[in-house]
Amino acid sequence: MDATLIATLVATNIATAAVIYFSCSSKPSQRVNTMIGLDKAKVVHFGEAKKIAEENESGNVAYCRCWKSKKFPFCDGAHNGHNKSTGDNVGPLVFKKL
Repeated sequence: MDATLIATLVATNIATAAVIYFSCSSKPSQRVNTMIGLDKAKVVHFGEAKKIAEENESGNVAYCRCWKSKKFPFCDGAHNGHNKSTGDNVGPLVFKKL
C-alpha cells in the first residue's frame, strides 16, 4: 500500500473518531422533561389497570412519553407538535382494554 494512502486513511479515521467523540461527550446534558415535577429527583406515576378501564369510555388510555402534555401523565397529542419541530418520532404509551 502506498504511504500517502495509508497516511490519508489514518488521518481520516482519527478525524472521524474525534468528531464522534466530541459530538457525544462534549455536549452538556439536556433535560428531556422541562415541565413536570422539576422539584423531584424522579417523576413516577402509578395507575391501576382495572380503574383505567372503568374510567375511560373506550377502555383505552394513552400516557405521555414526550413530557410536553398539558394533561400529564396522560397524552394530549402534544407529541405531534414536538415531532414536527424536532424531527423526533415519539408517541404515547397506550394501554388497551382487552
